[in-house]
Amino acid sequence: MSFYPGQRWISDGESDQGLGTVTTVEGRFVTIMFTATGDIRKYAIENAPLTRVIFNEGDKIPSHDGWSLTVEKIEEDALVTYHGIRSDNGEQTSLKEVMIDHFIKFNKPHDRLLNGQVDRLDWYRLRKDSLQHQFNQQQSDLSGLIGGRVSLIPHQLHIAEEVGTRFAPRVLLADEVGLGKTIEAGLIIHQQLVTGRAQRILIIVPESLMHQWLVEMLRRFNLKFSIFDESRCQESDQENPFSSEQLVLVNLAFITDNPQWYEALIAEEWDLTVVDEAHHLNWQVDNVSTEYLCIEQLAQTIPGVLLLTATPDQLGHESHFARLRLLDPDRFFDYQKFLEEEQNYTEVANAANALVSKEALTNIQENTLKTLLSESNISDLLVQLTSAEQQDDARQQLLSQLLDRHGTGRILFRNSRNTIKGFPKRQLNAHPLVLPAEYQEKIEDFLLSGEAIATNNKAKYIYTPEILYALDSHENWYEIDPRVNYLIELLKSLNREKVLVICAHAQTAIDLEAALRTKEGMRAAVFHEGLSIFERDRAAAYFAQDEDSAQVLLCSEIGSEGRNFQFAHHLVLFDLPSNPDLLEQRIGRLDRIGQTDTIKIHVPYFEDSAQQTLFDWYQQSLDAFENTCITGRAVYEAYNEQLFELALAADPQSAEKLQLIDSCKALHLSIKKELESGRDKLLELNSSGQGRATQLVKRINAQDSGIQLPQYMFQVFDVFGIAQDDKSDNAIALQPTEHMICANFPYLPEDGTTVTFNRDTALACEDYHLLTWDHPMVKGAMDLVLSDETGNSTIGLLKNPALPAGTFFLECLFTVEAMAPSKLQLGRYLPITPLRVLVDKSGNNLADKVSENVLDQQLSPVKKQIALQLVKALKDQITPLVGKAETHAQQLVEAIQTKALTTMTEKLEQEHQRLTALKAINPSVRQEELDFINLQQKELSHYIMHAQLKFEAVRLIVVSN
Repeated sequence: MSFYPGQRWISDGESDQGLGTVTTVEGRFVTIMFTATGDIRKYAIENAPLTRVIFNEGDKIPSHDGWSLTVEKIEEDALVTYHGIRSDNGEQTSLKEVMIDHFIKFNKPHDRLLNGQVDRLDWYRLRKDSLQHQFNQQQSDLSGLIGGRVSLIPHQLHIAEEVGTRFAPRVLLADEVGLGKTIEAGLIIHQQLVTGRAQRILIIVPESLMHQWLVEMLRRFNLKFSIFDESRCQESDQENPFSSEQLVLVNLAFITDNPQWYEALIAEEWDLTVVDEAHHLNWQVDNVSTEYLCIEQLAQTIPGVLLLTATPDQLGHESHFARLRLLDPDRFFDYQKFLEEEQNYTEVANAANALVSKEALTNIQENTLKTLLSESNISDLLVQLTSAEQQDDARQQLLSQLLDRHGTGRILFRNSRNTIKGFPKRQLNAHPLVLPAEYQEKIEDFLLSGEAIATNNKAKYIYTPEILYALDSHENWYEIDPRVNYLIELLKSLNREKVLVICAHAQTAIDLEAALRTKEGMRAAVFHEGLSIFERDRAAAYFAQDEDSAQVLLCSEIGSEGRNFQFAHHLVLFDLPSNPDLLEQRIGRLDRIGQTDTIKIHVPYFEDSAQQTLFDWYQQSLDAFENTCITGRAVYEAYNEQLFELALAADPQSAEKLQLIDSCKALHLSIKKELESGRDKLLELNSSGQGRATQLVKRINAQDSGIQLPQYMFQVFDVFGIAQDDKSDNAIALQPTEHMICANFPYLPEDGTTVTFNRDTALACEDYHLLTWDHPMVKGAMDLVLSDETGNSTIGLLKNPALPAGTFFLECLFTVEAMAPSKLQLGRYLPITPLRVLVDKSGNNLADKVSENVLDQQLSPVKKQIALQLVKALKDQITPLVGKAETHAQQLVEAIQTKALTTMTEKLEQEHQRLTALKAINPSVRQEELDFINLQQKELSHYIMHAQLKFEAVRLIVVSN
């Protein structure tokens, strides 16, 4: 290399420095100033990673005075002078290379190639593969469904697919406890965001569920919601604090108690709002709560609304009507008319129940079907019901027609354990223990004290006496508590089987860990609200792994929120919560679809104490340990005050207690019977997906087990210089290295992370990232490759005895792409489409004759010095060949546009026709959905016809000996 002051060079490794100028040449070193950044670099001349910048005739060169020159003649000496026409005044002039704009960058593929900036062959292959994977994923109807760290449960996936693909969905999710309403909502949110249907999400929940939602969204769906409370809003430097985030989580009391922040919240534009525990929004015809009014106003301004609630029937028709009214106030505007419509729902349900149960239809039911399906001639189908060969098909057709016409079928989803199979059995192992005298004394002292009268939470001390004992005792409570020795003996007897222990308070869990460690040297993980999310993940992972792990996980009440520990089969309830919903949540950590064994529920409790009263109430009144208790909330709300008063008395055989248990049991059975008799099997059938989601599960499983994603990500890790260390459990530990070509690789922290492509592994180890095509690390890596010049220029040597040495080809990659608002989902019809052109020296396109895979396997890399020589020798021929390659690619664009236009028109017209026909018989189809399809079709046509060709990458292929 010959260097002279004033020459312009570009750094091969730091192209973003712009154009550098040689300032001094001293001995074996050259100094370059990069004026664009102000940096100065000193290089050894012999191996300087620099490329001389010399432009060609026809190039347009910017000067640092703001005008540009179209080159007509080049005068080369130690410094180069370019002669040509100025762009601003058309005059003939000259431009010395020292006067060229410092900020110029070479990122166009052929510019980089002509200036000797060539990447490795594997970088080029990564770019090519990224384009193809991007193309495939933009069209995939699984996008948004595959990325969650969730088990593939059919009814959940069905609801997510059905609702998540809608424009601004407005639905009520009312599955029974344990069937995964939060997961369903998360899948819908995730799909709406990934597919571009929504950008801004607002989640509103009770204060007690804030942490659960934050963790669920982050750990399961990689969605970082921001909690907004008084301090966050006060500290914001924005005019409207909510404008600073796209994903916002608030608690209901915060917005109802703070009118100024509520006004700020409603002033923002949101695409979708999610309201959990919606049954707490009190509404009666003549009495509407503040909470309901706040949500109602938000629902009127936000296009998409998801309401999550307990089974509607438990809370009466008024509250059920109130929630439907939030979703569609135009349709559900009058309560009396709703009651009349409800009668019709009952008729639909009765007829559907008979069809689902394969019972013979009564005359009344046949007449009901004829009335409900009056626009269809169903006489033949009714006749076929009596034929052994035809009855199954006839029943299915009748059910399908009923589903289309069912009043709330599109806006209400409700699954029950009666229809969803796959849950394990429960086995109660109760262990009465003697209440320590020290505990009895503390309880009696507390009840006689003024503190007992003042406190609003007596249950904290009565049901969990260790907390009371610890308040004024210098001894460790676990030294006197028989439950501790019971737990130790249980763990020993189970021979390393995993055991989940849940107790009400964090301090109890912390003390239990100390007791197990000091008494028996047992290893235990602790999980409570005082830990950071990272610490909780670490504790959960320590419990989940097979080797060098904890046998037992000790959780505070927070342990019953959101986490999946179904690999364990033993649950110890160290104490009992007073609320049956919390009890069901605790058991629900193990009682899940996918649990492979009977759940053993171990309940140590103190005889003749408040704990026994609570235990007897759960067991004798509600049968809540071995069966899901869907009546628990209603019974608790009716009798919780009496129950606590009797628990204070702690007389297990008192007449009042026995009477209370009998009364609660009667109410439990009454509500249960009413719910069972009122079950709407048609609605449950629609909510579960009638088996259609089974195919969806198979397709996602097939993609999970495919090798394309692991192959691609290992390519990415290798190219970007990320260290990989295999773990024994289908996982890979990733670590940044000093050789990384990008300092901020997406989702890779400074201390590294662990990833897996295996869903089961990710479910068991929640500190592992489950890599799917939806994961932000994968999407971010793809964006990193395609948004930069990574791999867009390379040279390879081809050894082929059939071709004379010196023969060369130019492989050019183009994309056809159009820009459109994400909500229109242009990628479904016109994804960014890669085009490959392979031209010989005459400009003929050989792409169809020579496959890219053959070239990938046969090409070998070129050393930097040889690459520069090849470019210099072929420089004059490369530019015109790029033009010919672009002409070949341009000829394909119109056909791609026509195909996209046809596909889009056909699909949207079919959807419009389907919804229009459905709207005629089912008022739950909103006009906004039809209007959006019309708008989508019109705007997409415009964007598709304005698609453009973009030059993505070039590979110079030279035949060698």
